[in-house]
Amino acid sequence: MSKFVVSALKYRPARFDEVVGQEHVSQTLKNALQSDHLAHAFLFCGPRGIGKTTCARILAKALNCRDVAKDFEPCNACESCQAFNENASFNIIELDAASNNSVEHIRALVEQVRFKPQQGKFKVFIIDEVHMLSQSAFNAFLKTLEEPPPYAIFILATTEKHKIIPTILSRCQIFDFKRIQIPEMVSHLENICKKEGIEADVDALHIIAQKADGSLRDALSIFDRIVSFSGEKISYEDVISNLNVLDYDYFFQFTNALLVQDLPNVMTIFDEVVRNGFEADIFVNELAVHFRNLLVCKDAQTLQLLEVSDSLKERYQKQAQIAPASFLLTALNLANDCDINYKMARHKRLQVEMTLIKMAYINQAVELAKMPPITPQNVASPQKKTLETNAPGRVEEPPPPSLIAEEEMAKKEKASEKKLPEKPVSEELDSPPIKKTSKKTELRNHSTLGTPKLNSLDELEEEVQEAETNGAAKQESRLSSENLKKTWQQYLQKQAKTTTKNILKNAGISLNGAEIIVTVGSSLAENTLRQENNLMEFLREELHAPSLEFRFKIDPEKALSKSLPKRQKPMTDSEKYWKMKIRNPLVDEMRKRFDLSIDND
Repeated sequence: MSKFVVSALKYRPARFDEVVGQEHVSQTLKNALQSDHLAHAFLFCGPRGIGKTTCARILAKALNCRDVAKDFEPCNACESCQAFNENASFNIIELDAASNNSVEHIRALVEQVRFKPQQGKFKVFIIDEVHMLSQSAFNAFLKTLEEPPPYAIFILATTEKHKIIPTILSRCQIFDFKRIQIPEMVSHLENICKKEGIEADVDALHIIAQKADGSLRDALSIFDRIVSFSGEKISYEDVISNLNVLDYDYFFQFTNALLVQDLPNVMTIFDEVVRNGFEADIFVNELAVHFRNLLVCKDAQTLQLLEVSDSLKERYQKQAQIAPASFLLTALNLANDCDINYKMARHKRLQVEMTLIKMAYINQAVELAKMPPITPQNVASPQKKTLETNAPGRVEEPPPPSLIAEEEMAKKEKASEKKLPEKPVSEELDSPPIKKTSKKTELRNHSTLGTPKLNSLDELEEEVQEAETNGAAKQESRLSSENLKKTWQQYLQKQAKTTTKNILKNAGISLNGAEIIVTVGSSLAENTLRQENNLMEFLREELHAPSLEFRFKIDPEKALSKSLPKRQKPMTDSEKYWKMKIRNPLVDEMRKRFDLSIDND
């Protein structure tokens, strides 16, 4: 039995031209070799499985190749290349920093840098996963990395560039590797299938590439697993069943059911998906990706963003023509909300089913939102409706019952007005005059369906002028000095605070137009009255003067201290005794009997 070699090692690139999806790095390194502008330290960074270590090995092999091609590719035939391919080269040293991350390992590496290469021009050190080095190891490596001997070249590779200290980054020439695109990955898998004699569906290879998430090494590992499962013929069904991936047909059927508002079919398809072992949240996320692909197909400029096979792209384009953009955007928003709330939901399946039910009624909700609001202008009269109904080729729906009831009430009111007897002249003379209203006010108050109508600027100005006129009339009738003093006394009697009450009682008030001139004895009294907000509200309400304001004056003669009675000096014990003795002589007799004395203060 022959020894099996995984595809990731069997088809590992040996030349720069064979590296998939990293042309910007390969061409730059080849140009550096051609112009002899080669840095002494390189840093290759990017996601896993995209060719960082592979490019480092190809560069190290090309540096010591004795028969470099014109395009500066390694020949893979000379002694140096053969030794490297057999892992027997003394000039190329590889170190895994994940397991050799201490200071001792870096010191051993620095000791090897001192020795010149036995064969070839350069001694290349490849350090993989360099971000795993400790802080002390980085510090021990700094001096050698900054000033290496002319024959030493360092190639560092990492998946997490942010973990490398800045002093190391500043000493390296950085190359950022990118994720491998799905078309490039599918093309590489097709070449391997031709070499291995395997027949594979294009849709199946697309699923493998999508599942790899930009990593060619992962794609090759999945490819080996599928080949072990299905043999020399890889079908689309084998791939989706082995990788536990939902079939595209589910999403196309599901979207068709949503567009025609077929809720039973929607719930049936979802139940089938759950019974097949798929999680509900995964289904919602994949459905959101399907909606995104349909939205991409709406425009020819964004069609290139659809990373599927040509046959599947045609199905997407056909369904995108019948799916409105409003439906797709709303469905994407609902799917996103479901994904956010899924983890917090207690009944997770019910959470997803509620989202799917909302999606099924998106078109109906959009149509209702597009309908114009009901206004008196778009409600036709009965006579107009009759003409429209009699028009050829037009079918009119009957008016709603509420409108019919309003018309009948209006007819009854008109009939009752005709039957009323005319009033005699005496009654007309005794009746109060009818208030005339402007045409604008009549139009504003009139509404067929009772819906409110917004006022115009002219109408608002009229109302403001009327309010100001009425307010001025009330102000002239109620605002006077006598009413002000009475209202002031009323508020004074209701006041509970002694200090505020004394200030109000001692203050002098006078009226000057719409201003109340308040004379107080100090700034403290002025601040006290300014903070008394209820006072101004009470005066404005009682005097019907909304524009009433205070103006304070300070008069030291009206100080509060002068108006208040002077506090008497407390009596001494001797004074209290003599006062008690005057009122009751027996107090002195009791003092003598018990031989008591009085303290003199």
